[in-house]
Amino acid sequence: MFIGKVTGHVVTTQKEAAMAEARLLVVEAYSASGPAAAGLKATGRVLVAVDSLGAGIGEYVLVTQGSSARLTERTKTMPVDAVVIGIVDTVRMQDRVLKRADGTLEKGE
Repeated sequence: MFIGKVTGHVVTTQKEAAMAEARLLVVEAYSASGPAAAGLKATGRVLVAVDSLGAGIGEYVLVTQGSSARLTERTKTMPVDAVVIGIVDTVRMQDRVLKRADGTLEKGE
């Protein structure tokens, strides 16, 4: 699993029948290095993931890939390699909040 940011979506007029109702998102992977990390940073790695939750552009999400991507109720019959399985509210490393969905930090941060 990794944290990513939704940067766009993909529209397809023709696709595999099993994917007919699937909403496809463009997601950029993010990372934080070590406990002193100032925040999440884009890695430059971009992929397309099935949206299982209704995530929007600009939201941080949890993405799973590979065979695990076909274990959700929505994707179990789809030929997918990546799926959004969570919308991130807060990222915390040790005692530091790196990202919060509403942009605020806890008191004292």
